[in-house]
Amino acid sequence: MAISNQDLRKAGLKVTLPRIKILEILENSIPHHLSAEDIYKKLLEQDEDVGLATVYRVLTQFEMAGIIQRHNFDHNHAVFEIKQDTSHDHLVCQETNQIIEFKNEEIEKLLLDIATKHDFQLTGHSLILFGYCRNSTK
Repeated sequence: MAISNQDLRKAGLKVTLPRIKILEILENSIPHHLSAEDIYKKLLEQDEDVGLATVYRVLTQFEMAGIIQRHNFDHNHAVFEIKQDTSHDHLVCQETNQIIEFKNEEIEKLLLDIATKHDFQLTGHSLILFGYCRNSTK
């Protein structure tokens, strides 16, 4: 999902070079979940003159505008991804920090059934499964 200059303006943000560059990195990077430091390093690799404080400020602005989503898969390390129209969940490897996104209609249905059973209007959810991926030594 590409974020346009018009989307930035609708969110009340000026279209600036740092914002465009950070969006491009978030949209095109694999893996899709990047920390502020990861984004800063990618900007340095591209010879962009954007400071780490600017990266943090822009990420906060994007999060407040609903453009990106922050995840805290471990307690002291935030990563960001472009907010998607459909929900998805995550598998997080506790050794390699690899993050695998997945969608499962059965889980989605189960969550809706649970919410309905409890007379609860579900507006979203976050499911994070922790374990070890095939690349780990465990």
